[in-house]
Amino acid sequence: MSTVTTSNAYLDSMKWKTEQVKVDDGKNQTLDQEDFLKLLTQQLAMQDPSKPVDNDSMITQMASFSTVEGINQMSKQFESLNSVMTSSQALQASTLVGQKVLIPSNDSYQKSGDGVSGVISLPQSLPGLLVRVENGKGELIKTMTMNALPAGNNEFKWDGRNEKGELAPEGSYTIKASAKIDGKEQDLAISTYGHVASVSLGNTANGVILNLRGLGNIALKDVLAVAED
Repeated sequence: MSTVTTSNAYLDSMKWKTEQVKVDDGKNQTLDQEDFLKLLTQQLAMQDPSKPVDNDSMITQMASFSTVEGINQMSKQFESLNSVMTSSQALQASTLVGQKVLIPSNDSYQKSGDGVSGVISLPQSLPGLLVRVENGKGELIKTMTMNALPAGNNEFKWDGRNEKGELAPEGSYTIKASAKIDGKEQDLAISTYGHVASVSLGNTANGVILNLRGLGNIALKDVLAVAED
């Protein structure tokens, strides 16, 4: 008995088609709008003719595709904007080279003869306080007194000389201040000026970085004030 094979063009068109699948090399792990449209076209080609895709469902999918594409484009624009802003900040910060900036630290660097200046923050007005200058070894170099100080920020200046009136050598120094507040001896918050030697670009989190002479690096966003050298 022989077997007869019949062919029907309509039924053949309804059969699942076998297609070659491209193997992703792993370099592109994202889908763009073109990929979404290909998926939608494939979905329509494979749908059951007796149960076609609902119009509302199709519109919802297309809207979702457009939203994802819009988010991808917005992300790229933000990256470009961030790059422009960082470059602009670096250009503006470059004008600080050779100037001095106030930083929230009591560590300072004295180039021979320059001395050190800064700000002492007081929680209340005080009749007086004691300022001590120590070298990198913790040795006391100079003691200074400041009288009749109002609450808030009060500027101080060390002329770079020791108790004998001799110029202290170039190097790192620590400024400390203390006073009696409510009957108790307390250390006071101090900020010192540092000289900007150069400017460099940091990462996204830190932004522009200022390189201070003898003190290392500090983010531009952490600078409290800028003054003429």
